[in-house]
Amino acid sequence: MEDYSFYPRYQKHIAKRILAIDFGTKVIGTAMYCPGHDPFPYAFEKIIYKSHDESIKSIKALVENEGIDIIVMGVPYFVDGKESDNTRRIKEFGNLVKVACPDQEFFEQDETLTTKAAEDRMKNSPQFNFKVDVTKIDCVSATIILEDFIKS
Repeated sequence: MEDYSFYPRYQKHIAKRILAIDFGTKVIGTAMYCPGHDPFPYAFEKIIYKSHDESIKSIKALVENEGIDIIVMGVPYFVDGKESDNTRRIKEFGNLVKVACPDQEFFEQDETLTTKAAEDRMKNSPQFNFKVDVTKIDCVSATIILEDFIKS
């Protein structure tokens, strides 16, 4: 278990509830963390994507029910840092989240290769029986997005 307490973002956001989002057109993975309260970021729940409107409603309800202060949206880039069509699509969705949740701070976090990292984490963890669990991979990816946000 990693100690996050020495990272500047940990100190800056202490006692704030943070939600990370891994957006997908089938499943949206979420993860949560409250620096100073939770020992580490953790996978939360997945949202089955039906439409932008339904997904935004689900995210807004989650934000309200969990008392979220900060939203971190994972945004994919090519390895060279350039944007793809998917990057632009997810940024557009992120803008809808910002409008729906105006009282929360909003950040974008590079999520390049987080799905691969989530697969590797699952293959090396007894928690997942050393197998990739496709029903949980989006939330594990969101957890990595949140860990990267705290470390950045």
